[in-house]
Amino acid sequence: MAETAILSPPSADWKGDSEANPHFKSLGKLSGPVNRKIEPYGAQFLAYARRKRHGRTFSEDDRIQALSKVKKSEDDDDGEISEPEDPLMLQRDAKDWKGQDHYAVLGLSKYRFKATDEQIKKAHRKKVLKHHPDKKAAAGQGDENDSFFKCIQRAHEILTDPVKRRQFDSVDEAADVEPPTKKEVSKPSAFYKKWGAVFQSEARFSKITPVPMIGDDNSTKEEVEEFYDFWYNFDSWRTFEYLDEDVPDDNEGRDHKRHIEKKNANARRKRKSEDIARLRQLVDDCLAMDERIKKFRQAANANKNKKRLEKEAEAKREAEEKKKAAEEAERKKKEEEERLKAEKEQGKKAKEAAKNAVKKNKRVVRGSVKDVNYFAEGDASPKQIDDVLNDVDKVIATVDPDELADLVAKLNVAGKDASKVKEVFSATTGGLVGAGKLKEADLRVFN
Repeated sequence: MAETAILSPPSADWKGDSEANPHFKSLGKLSGPVNRKIEPYGAQFLAYARRKRHGRTFSEDDRIQALSKVKKSEDDDDGEISEPEDPLMLQRDAKDWKGQDHYAVLGLSKYRFKATDEQIKKAHRKKVLKHHPDKKAAAGQGDENDSFFKCIQRAHEILTDPVKRRQFDSVDEAADVEPPTKKEVSKPSAFYKKWGAVFQSEARFSKITPVPMIGDDNSTKEEVEEFYDFWYNFDSWRTFEYLDEDVPDDNEGRDHKRHIEKKNANARRKRKSEDIARLRQLVDDCLAMDERIKKFRQAANANKNKKRLEKEAEAKREAEEKKKAAEEAERKKKEEEERLKAEKEQGKKAKEAAKNAVKKNKRVVRGSVKDVNYFAEGDASPKQIDDVLNDVDKVIATVDPDELADLVAKLNVAGKDASKVKEVFSATTGGLVGAGKLKEADLRVFN
């Protein structure tokens, strides 16, 4: 209900702060009154309204509210650990406790190994309140054997003992998740979901935590390899003592007792080996269906092919460079051979030309004395011809080609003047004698 608040006007004798206090100085004026609606609100008002409506006192209302909260808490517990009971389970023989599902007996089938100690405690209390023999008797539901109540007590005993609970969890097939078929995981999302559930179930036996999970399509190669390495080297605490055959009391034969203990130990080892092989096969099947492995292999092959192609390209480039270098070397070799051949030909021609020039110069030298009639007046005698040619041949045999050419040049200048020609020969033989290349005694005409 809304209420209106109005400020009352000041009294008639109010003089204001300026008159009451001469040092007071007003900086402004009060605003005028405003009508506002005020509505009740909040937990305190609701509590007041509740008490008013039901006519309760404070203590009565607090007690009723507390009972309501307790009831709500119990209802929440019922919703958390409530399961319909199987009629066949209610008829179970308590003596066959090893074959019973202790989690199902307490209504914790959906929790199983994940059930907390508090959940087990609440579930047991709920079952006891419902199936206690005294309560049944009071309700007229007689049960001479109280078989299911004994099953409840046995389940509570097993699940509240850490050792016994671990032994039962080791053989609790209801907590296992069957591996999917290839058809069921044809889509990547189904593969990760279904195989992820399988490995989450198997992870309960790991001594090492945290356990790496299967990941998704975005997992790196290192993460996937870490996952499979972990599961191929899985360190399991799983034991199979729960399935042991009962060992007889000490009152029975000692040999028989030892026989049973040995039999149980062998059976445990066999089951452990079979479980290891089962898990290895499970990981193999998952690996065979994992498209990421194929993707990584394709990437590795592509990288390998890339490296191979790069290597082949490098080898081809090196081969081409070697071929090019060899061709260049062959070309240079041929050019050198051709150059040497040309030089040889040129040298041969020059040599031939020089030889021809020498022959020509020799003819010129011999012809020069012939042109001047061998320096004789009138007909030259054979002896004179022979003496002149003998000296000419000695000069020709002694001088080198350059000296011979120089001699020819001088003879050309001398022309057919016998005295000048003889002068040229005499000067040449004098130089040869002076150089020790020719003896004066060997000369007959030009000495």
